[in-house]
Amino acid sequence: GSLARIGGDHFAVLLEHIKQPRDAAKVARRILDSMSHPFVVADNEILLTANVGIAVFPGDGEDADRLLLNAHRAMEDARRRGESTFGYYTASENAESLKELSIESSLRKALDAGELFLVYQPQVDTRSGRILGVEALLRWEHSEWGVIPPVQFIPIAEQTGLIVPIGEWVLSVACLQNKIWQKAGLPPMRMAVNLSARQFRQKNLVEVVRRALAHASLDPSLLELEITEGTAMD
Repeated sequence: GSLARIGGDHFAVLLEHIKQPRDAAKVARRILDSMSHPFVVADNEILLTANVGIAVFPGDGEDADRLLLNAHRAMEDARRRGESTFGYYTASENAESLKELSIESSLRKALDAGELFLVYQPQVDTRSGRILGVEALLRWEHSEWGVIPPVQFIPIAEQTGLIVPIGEWVLSVACLQNKIWQKAGLPPMRMAVNLSARQFRQKNLVEVVRRALAHASLDPSLLELEITEGTAMD
């Protein structure tokens, strides 16, 4: 076979004479086994880990670009499963990737198209039954696909950075809704809004919150910002 460095810490191995796809797994295992031993550099032992993704011609691609792309996807999937593992590219992974691309493309237009909306989950005192506050939850109803579960589009919004403008919209709408309820005669209650990890790291976060509160003329004590445990640990 042939070995080439294709960028950073990524390498490609071309196996031209394998008889069947499972032969590639034998090569992958030999590569991973060789990487498991320490390397000595300037009298220092260095331990490295690696992951291998396998794409097979012609089922996984009929040109070099497609084969490299699908091998990379298989490698990323192997990496998510743990260190020093390998995996084959599968058609289901390709279908999932295409689905994610479609969701991402539609999500970029969803805000302007008015497809995003909020629902409000009450927070209830179990002893008195009194509603102490509400939590704003983002929902998406696509014009063709119907309601898309948050678990499908929130991670994509986070990865692409779309969560930042969407998060600002959520914050603004939630504050306005809280004020609307007060004007309708309901007692003041706390509105909880989730902040994504990307939002929480934004340098202008304080200004974004201040702007949403001012736009709604909402008492800041009635807004609660929530972050995930993972964000807190980071």
